[in-house]
Formats: sequence, C-alpha cells, structure tokens
Amino acid sequence: MAEEPQPPGIHEGVDPTEETPATAPPASAEDRKAAAALSSLDNQNDDSAAQTTKAKNIDQEALAKAISRLELSTGAKVEPSAQSENMKQFEERRRNRREEKERLAKVKVDAGDVGLLVQELELTKTKATDLLKTHEGNAVKAMRAFITAPV
Repeated sequence: MAEEPQPPGIHEGVDPTEETPATAPPASAEDRKAAAALSSLDNQNDDSAAQTTKAKNIDQEALAKAISRLELSTGAKVEPSAQSENMKQFEERRRNRREEKERLAKVKVDAGDVGLLVQELELTKTKATDLLKTHEGNAVKAMRAFITAPV
C-alpha cells in the first residue's frame, strides 16, 4: 500500500488537541526583557556576589515595573505616601520579630520541662522548647496556653 503524503501542518505522533507552547519570540521589548528575567531566574549559576547583586537589582526593577503595569491595568493607583507608610510598617514588624527572636533565644528552659511537655502534650522536642520559651520557661503557663489555645 502506498502512503499518502501528510499535509505540512500535520506531524506524526502529535496530538492535535494538545496545546503546544508558542515558539514565536516575544513581540515587544518589555516582553523580551520579562522573558530574559524569567530565564535568568532558572539559571543557578551564581559565580560572584556582583552577579547576585545585579540580579537582585534587575529583579527589583522588574517587580516595580510589573506592579506599575498592574496598577495601570486595574485602574488602582497606590499613592507614594501610602507605599512608604506600608514599607515603614513592614520594617517595624520585621524589627519586632527580630527582637522577639533574640529575646526568646535568651530564655533558658529545663530539659525536664521539655520532657514533661513532650510526654503529656505529645509534642516534638522542638515544639515543646518553643512553647516553653514563649512562656518564659514556665511549664504550667505553657501547658495552660497549649490546652486553652483558640481553635
């Protein structure tokens, strides 16, 4: 039997219902920059700190552009004063968390108390230690807080 030639758009073994990724290059310069930024995220070749810093700067610029485009498309505009206020609040929360971690790191807990919480509350040693540090090493307060925790 003689085989008929296939039309040029049909390829053997390809499912026509399956979506194929577009192989055409991005049309605009912004799309090409975005594609380059995304492909650079895939690269794990961090040869030097300078490249890492440069990549972070590029990522920040790309993020800022993406946010501005999003603002334009949704019609919502975030005022610069609101942005700086949000940044101040973010930095303050970050500083508070850091101070809290430092404070908790200084709290000493008794190994017997950790064992008690592990046995009675069926916690891991890490969770029991964190619970005790949160309650200044007081096992009774820690157990009460664990039992009466809101659902």
